[in-house]
Amino acid sequence: MNPLVGIIMGSTSDWETLKPASETLEKLGIPHEVRVVSAHRTPDLLFEYAESARERGLEVLIAGAGGAAHLPGMTAAKTSLPVLGVPVQSKALNGLDSLLAIVQMPAGIPVGTLAIGGAGATNAALLAAAILGIARPEVRKALEAFRAAQTQKVHAQPDPRVPPPAS
Repeated sequence: MNPLVGIIMGSTSDWETLKPASETLEKLGIPHEVRVVSAHRTPDLLFEYAESARERGLEVLIAGAGGAAHLPGMTAAKTSLPVLGVPVQSKALNGLDSLLAIVQMPAGIPVGTLAIGGAGATNAALLAAAILGIARPEVRKALEAFRAAQTQKVHAQPDPRVPPPAS
């Protein structure tokens, strides 16, 4: 099946942060692609990627970036697809710079901004699933099953002092 979600990042070093997005999409059975597309080092590639995303069948883009974090915003400027931004934790300001760069988009070019790091990447995948699930019952069912499993984990071990039951 053709990819429905594109996961892009500014450099290969961002993969550790974005990997949970890919793993979550795999768990949900959502086909996706992963690419390194730098806003600063390969701007023409970024524009080509964003402008062709819809015609290639992509419906949601997840863009992770650190530091100046221009990738999500520049991607959103070149496509009307939903763009979900994941701030990568940086060395200089621990990811706060990335978060602020992504979340402070000017009116008219939205980027849905998630938490810094792996939690943000996981939630970006879950939000992408929710968006896709509007028109795809199989994705909605997979997302609902994922959420039900999370609920069941809490019910299975309400007292953290007691070891979980063997499965």
